[in-house]
Amino acid sequence: MPKYVAFLRAINVGGHTVKMDHLRGLFEALSFSNVETFIASGNVIFDTKSKDQQTLERKIEKHLRETLGYAVTTFLRSTDELAVIASVKPFSDSELQAEGNVLYVAFFADKPSEAATQKLMSLRSTIDDFHVNEREVYWLYRRRAGESKFYGAPLEKCLAMQTTMRNFNTVRKIVAKYS
Repeated sequence: MPKYVAFLRAINVGGHTVKMDHLRGLFEALSFSNVETFIASGNVIFDTKSKDQQTLERKIEKHLRETLGYAVTTFLRSTDELAVIASVKPFSDSELQAEGNVLYVAFFADKPSEAATQKLMSLRSTIDDFHVNEREVYWLYRRRAGESKFYGAPLEKCLAMQTTMRNFNTVRKIVAKYS
Protein backbone atom coordinates (compact mmCIF):
# COMPACT_ATOMS: atom_id res chain seq x y z
CA MET A 1 0.00 0.00 0.00
CA PRO A 2 1.49 3.37 -0.98
CA LYS A 3 2.57 5.75 1.78
CA TYR A 4 2.19 9.47 1.11
CA VAL A 5 3.19 12.71 2.73
CA ALA A 6 0.70 15.55 2.41
CA PHE A 7 2.35 18.95 2.65
CA LEU A 8 -0.48 21.30 3.53
CA ARG A 9 -0.49 25.02 2.82
CA ALA A 10 -2.10 27.36 5.39
CA ILE A 11 -1.96 25.10 8.43
CA ASN A 12 -0.86 26.83 11.64
CA VAL A 13 0.05 30.06 9.86
CA GLY A 14 -1.89 33.26 9.27
CA GLY A 15 -4.34 32.63 12.10
CA HIS A 16 -5.37 29.18 10.87
CA THR A 17 -4.57 27.01 13.89
CA VAL A 18 -5.33 23.29 13.71
CA LYS A 19 -4.43 20.82 16.46
CA MET A 20 -2.55 17.82 15.12
CA ASP A 21 -4.92 15.27 16.68
CA HIS A 22 -7.82 17.04 14.90
CA LEU A 23 -5.88 17.04 11.62
CA ARG A 24 -5.16 13.30 11.99
CA GLY A 25 -8.86 12.72 12.58
CA LEU A 26 -9.75 14.62 9.41
CA PHE A 27 -7.45 12.35 7.40
CA GLU A 28 -8.76 9.22 9.12
CA ALA A 29 -12.29 10.32 8.15
CA LEU A 30 -11.15 9.95 4.52
CA SER A 31 -10.44 6.25 5.22
CA PHE A 32 -6.67 6.67 5.12
CA SER A 33 -4.72 4.35 7.43
CA ASN A 34 -1.63 4.72 9.62
CA VAL A 35 -2.22 8.49 9.76
CA GLU A 36 0.49 10.48 11.53
CA THR A 37 1.49 14.11 11.67
CA PHE A 38 5.05 15.36 11.70
CA ILE A 39 5.61 18.61 13.59
CA ALA A 40 2.77 21.12 13.69
CA SER A 41 3.26 22.70 10.28
CA GLY A 42 0.89 20.66 8.14
CA ASN A 43 2.80 17.48 7.32
CA VAL A 44 0.53 14.42 7.32
CA ILE A 45 1.77 10.93 6.54
CA PHE A 46 -0.74 8.21 5.62
CA ASP A 47 -1.31 4.99 3.70
CA THR A 48 -3.98 4.48 1.06
CA LYS A 49 -4.68 2.01 -1.71
CA SER A 50 -5.10 4.82 -4.24
CA LYS A 51 -2.17 5.68 -6.49
CA ASP A 52 -3.77 8.70 -8.21
CA GLN A 53 -2.08 11.63 -6.48
CA GLN A 54 -4.09 14.36 -8.18
CA THR A 55 -7.38 12.75 -7.21
CA LEU A 56 -6.12 12.31 -3.64
CA GLU A 57 -5.00 15.95 -3.46
CA ARG A 58 -8.44 17.18 -4.63
CA LYS A 59 -10.22 14.82 -2.22
CA ILE A 60 -8.14 16.08 0.72
CA GLU A 61 -8.54 19.73 -0.29
CA LYS A 62 -12.33 19.38 -0.61
CA HIS A 63 -12.62 17.66 2.77
CA LEU A 64 -10.39 20.20 4.53
CA ARG A 65 -12.23 23.16 2.96
CA GLU A 66 -15.59 21.71 4.08
CA THR A 67 -14.45 20.91 7.63
CA LEU A 68 -12.04 23.79 8.35
CA GLY A 69 -13.90 26.46 6.40
CA TYR A 70 -10.98 27.65 4.28
CA ALA A 71 -8.87 26.42 1.36
CA VAL A 72 -5.91 24.21 2.20
CA THR A 73 -3.86 23.53 -0.91
CA THR A 74 -2.36 20.05 -0.69
CA PHE A 75 0.88 18.81 -2.23
CA LEU A 76 1.31 15.02 -2.11
CA ARG A 77 4.54 13.11 -2.52
CA SER A 78 5.03 9.40 -2.05
CA THR A 79 7.72 8.45 0.43
CA ASP A 80 9.75 7.15 -2.54
CA GLU A 81 9.45 10.51 -4.30
CA LEU A 82 10.38 12.29 -1.09
CA ALA A 83 13.53 10.14 -0.76
CA VAL A 84 14.60 11.31 -4.23
CA ILE A 85 13.84 14.94 -3.31
CA ALA A 86 15.99 14.60 -0.18
CA SER A 87 18.86 13.10 -2.20
CA VAL A 88 19.17 16.07 -4.58
CA LYS A 89 22.28 18.15 -3.85
CA PRO A 90 21.57 21.47 -5.56
CA PHE A 91 24.31 23.39 -3.75
CA SER A 92 27.82 22.64 -2.52
CA ASP A 93 28.41 21.30 0.97
CA SER A 94 30.34 24.46 1.86
CA GLU A 95 27.31 26.59 0.91
CA LEU A 96 24.92 24.37 2.84
CA GLN A 97 27.12 24.30 5.94
CA ALA A 98 28.01 27.99 6.00
CA GLU A 99 26.84 29.74 9.13
CA GLY A 100 23.41 31.27 8.71
CA ASN A 101 22.58 29.52 5.43
CA VAL A 102 19.30 27.61 5.33
CA LEU A 103 17.97 25.36 2.57
CA TYR A 104 14.23 25.19 1.92
CA VAL A 105 12.19 23.07 -0.47
CA ALA A 106 9.08 24.53 -2.09
CA PHE A 107 6.53 21.99 -3.30
CA PHE A 108 4.39 22.66 -6.39
CA ALA A 109 1.57 20.74 -8.07
CA ASP A 110 3.35 20.85 -11.43
CA LYS A 111 6.80 21.51 -12.77
CA PRO A 112 7.31 25.26 -13.30
CA SER A 113 7.37 26.32 -16.95
CA GLU A 114 10.66 27.19 -18.63
CA ALA A 115 9.67 30.87 -18.69
CA ALA A 116 8.82 30.84 -14.98
CA THR A 117 12.07 29.03 -14.19
CA GLN A 118 14.06 31.63 -16.12
CA LYS A 119 12.26 34.43 -14.30
CA LEU A 120 13.07 32.80 -10.95
CA MET A 121 16.73 32.34 -11.86
CA SER A 122 16.96 36.01 -12.81
CA LEU A 123 16.19 36.81 -9.15
CA ARG A 124 19.23 34.96 -7.80
CA SER A 125 21.42 37.13 -5.57
CA THR A 126 24.05 36.98 -2.85
CA ILE A 127 21.18 36.32 -0.44
CA ASP A 128 18.95 33.99 -2.45
CA ASP A 129 19.84 31.13 -4.78
CA PHE A 130 17.47 28.67 -6.42
CA HIS A 131 17.47 25.29 -8.08
CA VAL A 132 14.43 23.86 -9.89
CA ASN A 133 14.06 20.09 -10.02
CA GLU A 134 10.80 18.61 -11.29
CA ARG A 135 7.94 19.85 -9.02
CA GLU A 136 10.24 21.32 -6.38
CA VAL A 137 12.29 24.48 -5.99
CA TYR A 138 15.27 24.41 -3.66
CA TRP A 139 15.91 27.81 -2.12
CA LEU A 140 19.25 28.55 -0.47
CA TYR A 141 18.73 31.48 1.87
CA ARG A 142 22.00 33.09 2.92
CA ARG A 143 20.95 34.91 6.06
CA ARG A 144 24.43 36.16 6.89
CA ALA A 145 24.38 38.28 3.74
CA GLY A 146 21.19 40.12 4.67
CA GLU A 147 17.50 39.57 4.95
CA SER A 148 15.56 38.14 2.03
CA LYS A 149 12.19 39.44 0.97
CA PHE A 150 11.69 36.28 -1.06
CA TYR A 151 9.55 34.09 1.16
CA GLY A 152 6.18 32.59 0.24
CA ALA A 153 4.11 35.09 -1.72
CA PRO A 154 6.99 36.44 -3.88
CA LEU A 155 7.89 32.88 -4.92
CA GLU A 156 4.28 32.15 -5.84
CA LYS A 157 3.99 35.42 -7.74
CA CYS A 158 7.22 34.79 -9.65
CA LEU A 159 6.20 31.29 -10.74
CA ALA A 160 2.45 32.03 -10.91
CA MET A 161 1.78 28.85 -8.91
CA GLN A 162 0.77 28.05 -5.34
CA THR A 163 3.35 26.43 -3.10
CA THR A 164 4.15 25.36 0.40
CA MET A 165 7.67 25.43 1.74
CA ARG A 166 9.55 23.27 4.23
CA ASN A 167 13.01 23.42 5.73
CA PHE A 168 15.18 20.82 4.02
CA ASN A 169 16.03 19.31 7.41
CA THR A 170 12.32 18.60 7.96
CA VAL A 171 12.17 16.80 4.61
CA ARG A 172 15.22 14.70 5.52
CA LYS A 173 13.73 13.81 8.92
CA ILE A 174 10.48 12.66 7.29
CA VAL A 175 12.46 10.55 4.82
CA ALA A 176 14.55 9.03 7.63
CA LYS A 177 11.43 8.13 9.60
CA TYR A 178 9.15 6.86 6.83
CA SER A 179 11.25 5.53 3.96
